[in-house]
Amino acid sequence: MSDRPLVEIDAVVKSHAGPRPLRVQSLRVAAGERYTLTGFDAAAAETLVHLITGAALPDEGDVRVAGTSTRDIATDTAWLESLDRFGLVTERAVLLEKLTVADNLALPITLAIDPIPESVRPEVERLADEVGLGRDRVGAGVDTLSPADRARLHLGRAIAADPSLLLVEYPTAKLDGRTVASLGETIARVAMGRGLAWILLTEDERFAKAAGGTRLRLQIESGDLTAPSWWQRTFG
Repeated sequence: MSDRPLVEIDAVVKSHAGPRPLRVQSLRVAAGERYTLTGFDAAAAETLVHLITGAALPDEGDVRVAGTSTRDIATDTAWLESLDRFGLVTERAVLLEKLTVADNLALPITLAIDPIPESVRPEVERLADEVGLGRDRVGAGVDTLSPADRARLHLGRAIAADPSLLLVEYPTAKLDGRTVASLGETIARVAMGRGLAWILLTEDERFAKAAGGTRLRLQIESGDLTAPSWWQRTFG
């Protein structure tokens, strides 16, 4: 395994839909490291995810994935290989609403879901248990799930292909107070169990506390990532 960081961000500036460009001066995430980031609004969080995955390139600065600049990923094949390192947990990811939980969990593993191969079904059931959906729910239609269970399904899909790093983008936006901490605890347990690194973007203090990780807050004007103050940790 390479000893290079999974993700390196240096002096990045990127214009996006928000009122000012996104600036991030420096961030390095090595295998197993977990960073919980605040100070990014929804547009900036989405832009950061696009930059890390290579879906967008910075206007200035550099983003490197396992030592390779995203500017140097020149083919679709190379880009897909780079994407294999990441598991994306976001409401922007498409769920197949008319299919079952099992079908959605199986898709990152196999394209044959009608029916799901018997060799794949035990893995699907293990994934459902791991993210707190439970194997008794795998036959449920996605369109019947609560917002909390949809978030857990996104998590299950994100880890199904065995990534090295989770990119978790505002996962609690549609959750109520009863389910926020539970989801944070689940993500922490799954990451610890699998040895996953993460970059977790949130403004939900309850969720951040439950998930843990090294806390950093973006200073919007400078792009510096600094430890949040006691006041920010306490009151958001």
